[in-house]
Amino acid sequence: MQAKISADEQDSGGPAAAPPRTFTEAARRAQIVDAAIEVIADEGYAKATYARIARRAGLSSTGMISYHFAGKADLMREVVAEVMRVADGYMRPRIEAQPTAAGRLRAHIESNLELLGAHPKHLPALLQVLAQARGDEPWQQEFAAEMGGLVDRVAEALAGAQEAGEFGDFDPWVMAMAIRGAVDAVVGRVAGGAAIDVAACGRELADLFDRATRKA
Repeated sequence: MQAKISADEQDSGGPAAAPPRTFTEAARRAQIVDAAIEVIADEGYAKATYARIARRAGLSSTGMISYHFAGKADLMREVVAEVMRVADGYMRPRIEAQPTAAGRLRAHIESNLELLGAHPKHLPALLQVLAQARGDEPWQQEFAAEMGGLVDRVAEALAGAQEAGEFGDFDPWVMAMAIRGAVDAVVGRVAGGAAIDVAACGRELADLFDRATRKA
């Protein structure tokens, strides 16, 4: 995974680029983003007001948020980017360590749900923001496109494994959507308060999709 809509990337390059942030500014932005992730995961997107985020971050006023972010859309871009960075750093090494397509698929599913155990707020927050990605605001369209791109990349990997003779006959896009839907369903249940052994659930889902993709 790689986030493509981070505020940092938008600020880089070109004559109109903002000056580099100081260490203190970067740390404050990270503090605000972490607080926003926690508030969204715990209380929902609609209740993720600047006031609640400021309290969670231990800030004296909401003005610090307004200083570092142009608006809620700007903050949400960075929330998404941070979740994607954490997910990429956690999942990619586990996936790339596998020598076979079946192993990489298993690692993709298991590490995705193990991520939920390691960072319990990140994926629930992402699902909350995803629910807002059906509007006409630019950030909503950007996020919807990014999430669609993730499914497409999984489908491309599945198709490549089919061409290499490692997987059986199925529609790669349908399979990628099924994988994404299964993982998101677990995240949604955990976000709703269900007590689930996410590692065990990941193993069972990996077994299920291993059977669904293997050659007859």
